[in-house]
Amino acid sequence: MNVIIIGCGRVGRTLAEKLNADGNDVTVVDMSAEKVKTITSRCDVMGVVGNGATHTIQREAGIGAADLLIAVTNSDELNLLCCVVAKKEGNCHTIARVKNPDYSKDAPYLKEQLGLAMVINPEYAAAEEIARVLRFPAAIKIEPFAKGRVELVKFKLPKDSPLIGLTVKEMAMRYRCDLLVCTIERGEEALIANGDSRFEEKDVVSIIATPKNANEFFTKIEYKGHSIKNALVVGGGVITHYLCEILERTNIRLRIIEKDLKVCEEMSAEWDKCDVIHGDGSDRELLMEEGISKAGAFVALANLDEENILLSVFAKNAGCQKLVTKINRIDYDHVLGQLELDTTICPKNITSDIILRYVRAMRNTVGSNVERLYNIIQDQVEASEFIVKENSPIAGKPLVELKFKENILIACITRGNEVIIPRGQDVIKAGDAVVIVSKQIGLQDVTDVLK
Repeated sequence: MNVIIIGCGRVGRTLAEKLNADGNDVTVVDMSAEKVKTITSRCDVMGVVGNGATHTIQREAGIGAADLLIAVTNSDELNLLCCVVAKKEGNCHTIARVKNPDYSKDAPYLKEQLGLAMVINPEYAAAEEIARVLRFPAAIKIEPFAKGRVELVKFKLPKDSPLIGLTVKEMAMRYRCDLLVCTIERGEEALIANGDSRFEEKDVVSIIATPKNANEFFTKIEYKGHSIKNALVVGGGVITHYLCEILERTNIRLRIIEKDLKVCEEMSAEWDKCDVIHGDGSDRELLMEEGISKAGAFVALANLDEENILLSVFAKNAGCQKLVTKINRIDYDHVLGQLELDTTICPKNITSDIILRYVRAMRNTVGSNVERLYNIIQDQVEASEFIVKENSPIAGKPLVELKFKENILIACITRGNEVIIPRGQDVIKAGDAVVIVSKQIGLQDVTDVLK
């Protein structure tokens, strides 16, 4: 596919790298020659310097032959204008990043009236992910599949976990829970789990199950999760705004520290259930005064990664049990892993996953289409959800008779309202939603799992 990306910031760079790795022909556009050069020298993509909202620059970028234009500049209005021009100049699909809360409620209207394929809001998606882990604090990350009927839950084994030393098969026999262990992360090693995989201390494990079965499992293994009634948040930006909106109808109360007095006044007026404090969130004494050691959770949403990391380390040392840290750069994933920061949120990765899912669905021709995509272990293991069609070769046969490639796991089958954690004799049928966990990055079709 021919894809044009307008905007070479963090999201644009990530998209260019991943879409290029997926085999698409990518052209990036930005007014900064330096940013364009950085991306074109890093991966095999074309670059155009100029204003991507003008028909002249879009023509130079090849809009006439483009299948998709993605506008991810820092300006919502510019992104929308880029898409309008693209629809006039070419006959391609268009995606606009729109993050301003003022536009969030108008997203369906904008999509329909401007003919957009997608309006994506990274900050809202990040807030949704934060809300999920605050509601279920035993998890590091939670990703819903099959329209929320099942969840992929990632958690870390503490040193006193009863799972340590058991194999997956022994765990299943002892606890009798209807779930599937998908992956085990051990240091920098990423494993697709099987019955003989053995749990060790500090393993990061991902399971797939219904929310009810996941809760039962954590109760049986005596996982020390705690119900969160309040959270201390540093930073009153866009993600915090959306988080207030999402949690408004829950029992979780937010206490927000923000430097900008005007932002404090606006948030205080809009959200009755939130306590807003005007102050410097990096001030140690202020954090102690506001009860960081007794908070149910600490959420670091400042603008700088370094500040968020330091604040989360301080919160951990102060005794806070649940940490959520926003990270814009993931170049140092292995270092962050050693800090044991619990849950890290990266809006640009959330955005790229959503757009990649859409691009792969566009490319699909036979057998199924990508419904959902999630990086379980960044650039190593993906979970993809497909809807199986009538002509799919994986339909109609017991799983045990299908010849799968290595490091492929059929994690879940959803048929209507029925959730099936698959065993060897289960049969996939047309219309089923199937979740596949794979070390093969970039599955385009469900048939890619077969030898």
